[in-house]
Amino acid sequence: MIRSVFGESVQGASHIRSGKECQDSLKKVEKDENTVILAVADGHGSDSCPYSKTGSYVAVNVFCKILGDYLATYEGQPELLLTFLNREGDTKVAQAIDAEWKRRILKIHANCKREVVLDADLNKDKGAIYKMYGSTLLGLVITKDFLFAFQLGDGDIVKVSEAGVQNVIEAERILGTETYSLSKDQSWKNAITFVKKEDEVVGRSVMYMLSSDGLANSFKNDDEFKKTCNDYYALLNEHGAKAVSDHLKTWLAETSELGCGDDITALFVYYNQQESK
Repeated sequence: MIRSVFGESVQGASHIRSGKECQDSLKKVEKDENTVILAVADGHGSDSCPYSKTGSYVAVNVFCKILGDYLATYEGQPELLLTFLNREGDTKVAQAIDAEWKRRILKIHANCKREVVLDADLNKDKGAIYKMYGSTLLGLVITKDFLFAFQLGDGDIVKVSEAGVQNVIEAERILGTETYSLSKDQSWKNAITFVKKEDEVVGRSVMYMLSSDGLANSFKNDDEFKKTCNDYYALLNEHGAKAVSDHLKTWLAETSELGCGDDITALFVYYNQQESK
């Protein structure tokens, strides 16, 4: 199978009008022909989170670094890594991501000489600092042996094939504007993970997509969102990854303008039996 990896983050239409920068980040690491690590993060962007763009940037880098380290540690031992992720994905792995994100945030905050918030006892209020950088996080690792997915907060990870659209993780839908965040105390407890041993790919192609909630929220319901996922899959099959990649930024910007107005990020992995057009 031929693999194509691509994605875009676009500034939301409402953010363009208000002069607010895009709070989303994405990162992709193609370690070899069989292994890819993907991450998408959505900074909260509220007045109480003025540095959430930095928070989302740190989040995607932390995910790719930590999962890359696990892959290196268990190199040549895929079954052991699969077992570890299955047992410890939502505990030890999530704890490592939580701790490293918070460590980096404190370092950045100090290096930038930003305001040090004090608590009632006049000690550094780390929680108040973390909140300034609040972000969600989606992550996906695909190898020839297994798939590992991670979600903390809103957004979507989907798989699209000839069998239709499937949610890789059935995340809890949170009502209102609040979402789970890396900035919260013990944020790892709200992480959801999924591990699956990879079977031989059946059919001519398969698409995985990670997207910030700005994409799904731009449609009136989940069915319309899934129809759009199917549309991307059909375009990839018909026109190839390069054509979709070339137009993706324009399409996402139009979706934001016609939809919720939020920032939108979409990151794709597309497997096809033929060379991309």
